[in-house]
Amino acid sequence: MISKKIQDAINDQINEELYSAYLYLALAAHYHAFNLKGIGTWLEAQAKEEIEHAMKFYNFMIARAGTVSLKTIKQPPTQLPPANKAFRLAYEHEQYITEKINQLYELAHAQKDYAFEELLHWFIKEQVEEEASTLEIAERLDQIGNQTHALYMLDAKLGKRNGGQ
Repeated sequence: MISKKIQDAINDQINEELYSAYLYLALAAHYHAFNLKGIGTWLEAQAKEEIEHAMKFYNFMIARAGTVSLKTIKQPPTQLPPANKAFRLAYEHEQYITEKINQLYELAHAQKDYAFEELLHWFIKEQVEEEASTLEIAERLDQIGNQTHALYMLDAKLGKRNGGQ
């Protein structure tokens, strides 16, 4: 059985992961508006990954006989920075999610919920990858600046994620 405190925290994290998917979809639409379909495709794949993360928490809760309580997902920003700065927003968001995962781990440890700790090990490793990938793209976009040819090359490369473009 899962404690109420951990159950509430997992429900909050499900909401955070679904918001992450919304944020990535908003960023994808933003890049599509600039006709950067490869970057948009990469961000759409990222949104799907965030939904998978929410489902990992959801399925864990079900397996532990917890009560899933889905909450309203807040709207992502509608006013986004220029295309070359939008990945900074993604990177900052991943840092925020890392902190949330760390807080969950601290809670699991304090509550001696070893099964939850084990699940969180996967998320801790995943967040290292999430931060690294969004930072790498943000830095490349900063380096590219107004070099259209380089931007289109990056767009083509990112569009190949998960079989896109």
